[in-house]
Amino acid sequence: QVQLVESGGGLVQAGGSLRLSCAASRSIFDFYNMGWYRQAPGKQRELVAIITYGGITNYGDSVKGRFTISRDNAKNTVYLQMNSLKPEDTSVYYCRALADTVFWGQGTQVTVSS
Repeated sequence: QVQLVESGGGLVQAGGSLRLSCAASRSIFDFYNMGWYRQAPGKQRELVAIITYGGITNYGDSVKGRFTISRDNAKNTVYLQMNSLKPEDTSVYYCRALADTVFWGQGTQVTVSS
């Protein structure tokens, strides 16, 4: 079993920044990719950003140029740096790890006030 522990969510004003962290209970190289998804009330869960085993990154269209995904291999941790936050970024953000099974974190709330 894999545990993904997210942290770093909170309340921020529009234009501000937050950094989310996702600490995995085992080596991040055990996964094909790791990433962040988000889900707002009444909406489907959507891709925010992923980073592959080889370090290739991909972003959802709505966050390109504002968010950056990175990782610290030694700490088995993936980060999401979120800049220029907008009220529409308000959501629960989930960490996901893909191996032969998909693993999800418990989610962390991000609220952006206007």
